[in-house]
Amino acid sequence: MADKFSRIGFILAVAGSAVGLGNAWKFPTMVGNNGGSAFIALYLLLTFAIAFIAFLAELAIGRLGETDLVGCFYKLAPKHKRAWSLAGFFSISAILIASFYMVVIGWLVYYIFLSFTGLPATPEASGASFERIISADATSALICFSFVFVIVFFTVSKGIKSGIERLNVFMMPSLFILLCVLFAYSLSMGGGFLKAAEFLFVPDFSKITPHLVLEALGLAFFSLSMGTGTIPTYAASLDERTNLVRSTLSIIFINILIGIMMGLIVFTFIFDAGFDSTQGGPGLIFVSLALLFAKLGVVGQVLAVCFFTALLFAGVTSAVSMIEPFAFYLINKFNITRKSALLIIGVVVYVLGIFCVFSFYKPTSESFSLFGKPIFDILDALTSTLLMPLGALSFSIFVGYVLKKDTLWGLFSGFMSRVGFNVWYFALRYIVPLGIVAIMLYKFKS
Repeated sequence: MADKFSRIGFILAVAGSAVGLGNAWKFPTMVGNNGGSAFIALYLLLTFAIAFIAFLAELAIGRLGETDLVGCFYKLAPKHKRAWSLAGFFSISAILIASFYMVVIGWLVYYIFLSFTGLPATPEASGASFERIISADATSALICFSFVFVIVFFTVSKGIKSGIERLNVFMMPSLFILLCVLFAYSLSMGGGFLKAAEFLFVPDFSKITPHLVLEALGLAFFSLSMGTGTIPTYAASLDERTNLVRSTLSIIFINILIGIMMGLIVFTFIFDAGFDSTQGGPGLIFVSLALLFAKLGVVGQVLAVCFFTALLFAGVTSAVSMIEPFAFYLINKFNITRKSALLIIGVVVYVLGIFCVFSFYKPTSESFSLFGKPIFDILDALTSTLLMPLGALSFSIFVGYVLKKDTLWGLFSGFMSRVGFNVWYFALRYIVPLGIVAIMLYKFKS
């Protein structure tokens, strides 16, 4: 493959895939409401004990196969090649995620526009504004979704080096700079910042329960975009000299750093304004923070533009990573151009995205629902509860039980000691699958 990532391009691309909108609301809310730094310590432990192990396994598939995910399984499996190649089709989950994820990114575009024109200044108006873009103004929601759709597919159409890497080399540093600006401002809000730091970092070990361990395990595992085919696909376009272990540690560090920065920024604003610190999800961002920015006048407008733009960058880099795996498969399997592959995927994603928009729009919500649930929620549940865990489980079992141990040692021998490799291999075979199964059972139960 001529079109390959540079080392820094690969790190930023995979970090861009991992750093998403969940860093703005899910990570800080879970930390704050579940033991503060005790939860962070648990999250870090599980990240390195399980997620790190599985991440290297996914890298191995792409690095050894050097083709699309389906092709990697077919090429690397010593027998039952066609059966194992079916595991590569878990990359379809990324397409389903992209369809509803880009709808949410579209809400950010709407709020960037509102930041320039004037955010709602009362609690009632702020709630109504968020309700309007979701369920009352389908035209604006479709326009914003379409805008994000065009950016994402245009980027992927340019390929690995000129498209995905160039976007991430621009957007990821820009995201960090915007967060630094917001962080510096939050430091000036003395009381609010101190409360946010206490909320996030003062440990409460009494809140650590088996339920919370599974929550942290799920967050650690899937915050790194595993189980969707993104990691093997990106690794297939990786330069052979890249240190896989060091790159993985860099990616994990970036993901954790941005999650903590987001948490400090968001909760500094929340505490300073006296809002509900237990609120999570989009309401935390689109209602509470939008209201606070409106009350800060011109300064608030600037902060709002920076904040929503930062989230837009995080969202777009994640969405781009969701399109590439299946596009890569179509290009290799049917020998078609990248643009033809993206046209096929684009039709599916755009139609599903429209369905998601209309599943929230009140006049059409019943027509775009299944089993009493909006299509948006069904796609979310299908991917997070079933397809992603099954994908991650298949990838781990394949590397741990199907690939030869000597082949894996040949790949990793330049990056870790023999003892370290044996510990990694043991954990991959016996600990990671149990962890993934535990996550699946927990999600089905809840």
